[in-house]
Amino acid sequence: MNQIKPQDWTFIKQRLTPYLFLLPALILLVLTVFWPAIQAFYLSFTSYEDLTQPPQWIGFGNFLRLWKDAVFWKTLENTFLYLLGVVPILVMAPLVLAILVNQKLRGMNWFRAAFYTPVVISMVVAGIAWKWLYAENGLLNQLLKTWHIFPEGIPWLTSPEKLLGIVPISLASVMAVTVWKGLGYYMVIYLAGLQSIPADVYEAAAIDGSDGIRKHWDITIPLMKPYLALVAVISAISATKVFEEVFIMTQGGPLNSSKTIVYYLYEEAFSNLEISYACTIGLVLFLIILVLSTLRLALNQQEDITI
Repeated sequence: MNQIKPQDWTFIKQRLTPYLFLLPALILLVLTVFWPAIQAFYLSFTSYEDLTQPPQWIGFGNFLRLWKDAVFWKTLENTFLYLLGVVPILVMAPLVLAILVNQKLRGMNWFRAAFYTPVVISMVVAGIAWKWLYAENGLLNQLLKTWHIFPEGIPWLTSPEKLLGIVPISLASVMAVTVWKGLGYYMVIYLAGLQSIPADVYEAAAIDGSDGIRKHWDITIPLMKPYLALVAVISAISATKVFEEVFIMTQGGPLNSSKTIVYYLYEEAFSNLEISYACTIGLVLFLIILVLSTLRLALNQQEDITI
């Protein structure tokens, strides 16, 4: 019988040690992420309205119900409008702010702190504060009335009418809070990227005639492409799963004009106790995010091949 040599034991320990360190985190992930995800996938094919009884298998019944659900399609539309309205602003506006606060001027640290302050404010506090600002007699409407722009004010959170015929006013008002809260966070990401660009690159570009705003078009944006892609992905994920702003400010109203797909999932699961139907909505949302992520990876690979 062959005996394991000491050097073989050393080799085995070296191979197993990293996995032993990863084991606690892996167990935690299985218990809190993978196993609940598998359960949600199973429940999406069942009927689980009576929580005192075991789930009943119904196949694709929940998906057929989802296909005919007008509220679901409305929330899906609102979610994509949120995505298209928020992400471009959160990709470009923080870059402009980062370029401004990256200037070596006296007192610039105070401006950085001021722009970053909304990030550290709780979304609950921010949502309540903005709800007061948006109120019928709130600060915004008082200013509009004082300046005679809109003498009757604007129903920021209570109107299902569409702004420019595209986005409901209530949904656009919630979008503004998301943008306000995210500007400072993404500005810091861009600021880290800007400070990693050597100063001599700009000096060489200035010699070639690229100065002022043009230097940012020729130098800054091409070198910041990884950061732009990172911010685009993070902001898109955040916009797709937006919940707190809607819950605090509008609760999906009026007439579902500001209801997003994640809020609809929450409403079905915890208000209507439609657990299996909520799992179906979550599965569809997962597939949508998976398709968008795959498309994004494909575009990145295409850019790398082109470069």
